[in-house]
Amino acid sequence: MNIPQSDYPRIVIVGGGFAGIALAKKLKNKPVQVVLLDKHNYHTFQPLLYQVATGGLEAGSIAYPIRKVVHEYKNFYFRLCHVNEINTKSNKVIADIGELQYDYLVIATGSKTNYFGNKEIERNSIAMKTIPQSLNIRSLILENFEQALLTDDEHERNALINFVLVGGGPTGVELAGALAEMKNAILQKDYPDLDISKMQINLIQSGDRILNTMSEKSSAAAEKYLKNLGVNVLKNIRVTSYDGRTISTNTGVNLETATLIWTAGVQGAIVNGLPASSLMEKVERIKVNEYNQVLGFPNIFAIGDIAMMATEEFPQGHPMVAQPALQQGKLLGENIIRFIQKQEMKPFHYNDKGSMATIGRNKAVVDLPNYHFHGVFAWFVWMFVHLFSLIGFKNKAVVFLNWLYNYIRFDREGRLIVRPYKKKSFTSFTFDEI
Repeated sequence: MNIPQSDYPRIVIVGGGFAGIALAKKLKNKPVQVVLLDKHNYHTFQPLLYQVATGGLEAGSIAYPIRKVVHEYKNFYFRLCHVNEINTKSNKVIADIGELQYDYLVIATGSKTNYFGNKEIERNSIAMKTIPQSLNIRSLILENFEQALLTDDEHERNALINFVLVGGGPTGVELAGALAEMKNAILQKDYPDLDISKMQINLIQSGDRILNTMSEKSSAAAEKYLKNLGVNVLKNIRVTSYDGRTISTNTGVNLETATLIWTAGVQGAIVNGLPASSLMEKVERIKVNEYNQVLGFPNIFAIGDIAMMATEEFPQGHPMVAQPALQQGKLLGENIIRFIQKQEMKPFHYNDKGSMATIGRNKAVVDLPNYHFHGVFAWFVWMFVHLFSLIGFKNKAVVFLNWLYNYIRFDREGRLIVRPYKKKSFTSFTFDEI
């Protein structure tokens, strides 16, 4: 990988997500050599992917170059690559661009979409975990409407403008709300020769309430907002199959749709090389102790979504969201220096600052440790938190101006098909490489 030798211990970080970037910032100009590896040369602000998918923002406004984050850091190197494996015996990272020896390894590879082993759904649906996937969704939505204009078959037309989202977590709820606002304010202007009233947005949740990680009050408020926007909220239903045209469920309810967007779950994005004993089955997360050390490997750490730290409060690990990742990354930046200097490390304690979700214009729900509220004020809180969590002043400014324009004009000008997402038929899709 053409990394120079150094007298400093080498820390290799795999992954430039929330956890990896937080760690990198804490290691700025420390007496170590840091090598950050990622398959993208940018950091993605994932909470706003749904706005890229629905034309509210352009992709560049929620992405930030990793090299720009670290370009003033001493003894810091970035390499664009895909890590294939780690060799724990020889302390090597094996990637598609070569091998690299490490003294300390930090795995911060994040998470990926979990299809729970259903290959048919994985093959025929579309996920939203990356910027390319969000752009695919945006293109697919618009292409569906263009195709609906060309068909005389009413059944086919209805399937093209019927959108089904599986998963009632924040991603599914926010995407459903954004689609509903497009239907109510934008698509009827863009497609006056289509009966947009026949467009359906169905949100399927396997449990008895959406946003089930939030308070019941917030869950009920979010469901009310969605229904008022025209979203069909289907609860206690589990999708069992999807052939590209028909969704089958465990209740016998079948839906005809050309578009199934899967937001029902995530699992760790594992790097090969760790023994099975270090992994938590089904969710593919790496077992770590209270210092984020991988069990059995004192010089290997895991942070963020990929890390499963079992505690009394979180026996199945911390939530796979940004806050635990940021907090673990920051603390490990201190702890890994302590560990190198043979000092006692600090155990990780998650400070739950709350959770929130937006359902649309002037509609959001916020759960803080001691307060739960929803409505316009919650919407402003959501915007403030997300705006100031973005990396880079330009991104903050661009997103703010976009939100201001969209609010005043009730418009989403990013509805462009810049990378076509072609489908051969309802049962055969051509997927872009992501």
